[in-house]
Amino acid sequence: MSKVHVKVGDTVILRVGDYNDKFEKEGKRRTGKVLAVSPKEGKVIVEGINKVKKHVKPRRMGEQGGIVEAEAAVYSSKVQIVCPRCGKPTRIGHKIYEDGKKGRICKKCGETLDA
Repeated sequence: MSKVHVKVGDTVILRVGDYNDKFEKEGKRRTGKVLAVSPKEGKVIVEGINKVKKHVKPRRMGEQGGIVEAEAAVYSSKVQIVCPRCGKPTRIGHKIYEDGKKGRICKKCGETLDA
């Protein structure tokens, strides 16, 4: 799989899905923070997006079983980074600074995305 364009801690917006269309009509957007990135699969886990219910069996004596709600992975191509300065979904660009370091920048306003 190709390199993933998001990093852990980035704020992203979900760009596809029927559930997302319902929120768009209300003027809301499905945003969340990236919790984990799996570059080998090309997937990311985003906080509050793609929640699934998982039936868990008790493993040890006295342990509680039940239904647990957790975030499932979503393809990284379905999410887009939200710029911290302009607050809009944007593509990312790369810039090489004077000291030789490479950083990510917002394509709309030019703000750097790396802290």
